[in-house]
Amino acid sequence: MPQFLFCLKNVLYLNFSEILFQERVTEMEWFQIIVMAIVQGISEFLPISSSGHLLILDELFRSFGSKPQFDEIMLNVFLHFGTLIAVLFVYRKRLFLLFTKDKRLILLLIIATIPAVVIGYPVKEYCDNILKSTLLAGCCFPITGLCLLWLSDRSGTTICRNLPIIRSLWIGLAQAAALLPGISRSGSTITASLLCGLKRDEAATFSFLLSIPVIGGGTLLETKDLIEIIQEKGSQFIFDSIPMLAAGVLISCLVGIIALNWLIHWLEQGKLKYFAYYLFTLGPIVIIWQLFTRFF
Repeated sequence: MPQFLFCLKNVLYLNFSEILFQERVTEMEWFQIIVMAIVQGISEFLPISSSGHLLILDELFRSFGSKPQFDEIMLNVFLHFGTLIAVLFVYRKRLFLLFTKDKRLILLLIIATIPAVVIGYPVKEYCDNILKSTLLAGCCFPITGLCLLWLSDRSGTTICRNLPIIRSLWIGLAQAAALLPGISRSGSTITASLLCGLKRDEAATFSFLLSIPVIGGGTLLETKDLIEIIQEKGSQFIFDSIPMLAAGVLISCLVGIIALNWLIHWLEQGKLKYFAYYLFTLGPIVIIWQLFTRFF
């Protein structure tokens, strides 16, 4: 009888410990998704590089012994979907004009998207590990800062639909450069748009309309990998993850709407230099941190 009670005690203890562990894992998953959704929503639109900040966040989670509990590809698909909804919402009226008064702008956006497609796909296919370097992100943050500081007070006179085709291609090349972590997509395209003579508000419009095919196309490409994950782990895995993923979409969307409107306001006032100061500070901190963890 005492032997039986001893075994029963161990079984109950193990089951209780497993339940507590699962609860802790679930809480950590919620915490990580909420934090990453907020960072995604902010950094996707503010000119500070979403890829660079998500790399830092991932590295911090791992440094504190909190390895992300969810699939990275699956989370990327849903968080980017949230920020895509944010762009569509903020620019819903301008999107309507694309098919009425601004039809030429559709051609310009298509041309500007070409460099990201031509350069982006092979780079991601063969150099993906390089693009996941936090040290590289630290080196690229000051580059984005220099671009923002250089053209912070600049403003042209051209509106989007009157932009020459060759200049839309230059803006597209600037967008392709944002494949590097630490190079902000919004920062590089807004900088290039201002350099090409667009008015400040029109530079923001062109930049974020241009983000729609890029974010949407990138999400579609990762959806292929998502399908493979579903096939590997089963549909139940997705059903169990729906509440957290839905929260991630909602948070990244709402935060993205706020960040996007904030950036438009700051851009019109010529205050991009404040983001430059932030990146000048962040870059050296990340570089020192990464070198220290690698050599000490």
